[in-house]
Amino acid sequence: MKGKKNMKIMVMSDVESKYIWDHYQPGMLSGLDLVISCGDLHPQYLSFVETFANVPLLYIHGNHDEKYKVMPPEGCECIEDSVYVHNGIRILGLGGSMRYRAGAFQYSEREMAKRIRKLRLRLKLCGGFDILVTHAPMRGFHDGEDLCHTGFEVFRELIDEFQPKLFLHGHVHMNYGMRTPRQDVYGKTVVINAYRTHTFDFEETIAAAAPEQSIIVR
Repeated sequence: MKGKKNMKIMVMSDVESKYIWDHYQPGMLSGLDLVISCGDLHPQYLSFVETFANVPLLYIHGNHDEKYKVMPPEGCECIEDSVYVHNGIRILGLGGSMRYRAGAFQYSEREMAKRIRKLRLRLKLCGGFDILVTHAPMRGFHDGEDLCHTGFEVFRELIDEFQPKLFLHGHVHMNYGMRTPRQDVYGKTVVINAYRTHTFDFEETIAAAAPEQSIIVR
C-alpha cells in the first residue's frame, strides 16, 4: 500500500455535531485530508462540512437516509458498492442496515452478501481494500441485540478474508448505554465507531492500536 503518510481523516455518523454546524469558526476544519460519513446525517450537513473542510467528502447511506434520493449532498462523493482510491488508499463502501421494516437502504444478510459478490471482480483488480466503510457494524462485534442494530456476518467474513487496515461504521449510537468503544481492534483491523464525529491520523492509528488500547466513550 502506497498511502500518504500522516493522512488526517475525520469520520462522522448518526448525529450532527452542534460544535461544527451551529458554532462553526473559520479554520475549525483545517488540516483535514479526507472526510468520511458513515450514514444517517442530513445531506445539508455533509455539504456544509465539505465546503468548509475543502477536501473530498465520501459517504454511504444509513437506514434513515431516504431523503438522499431527492436531495443528495452537494459536492460529496457516494462510494456505495464501489472502491474509491484516495492517495493510494483503497476505500470500499457498503451502506445500509439489517432489514427491520419497509424502506430504503435496508438489507437481509443474503442481500448484503449478494452486493459483495458483485464487487468480487473489482476487489480482485484492486488487490483488496484498505478501509471498509459501512453504516452497520459486523455481527457480534459492536452490534446490538435487536434486529435493527444487528450487524452483518458477511462483513466479518469480508474482513477475515481481506484484513483491511480500518473498518469504519456508525449506526450504534455511543449514548445507548452499551459501553460501545470508539476504537477497538479485530484481528489486524482497527475498528472505529464514527458516531457524531472523530478525527484521527491514519498511519498513527493503524500503527499504534492494540486490543488493550480500546477507548470507551460515553
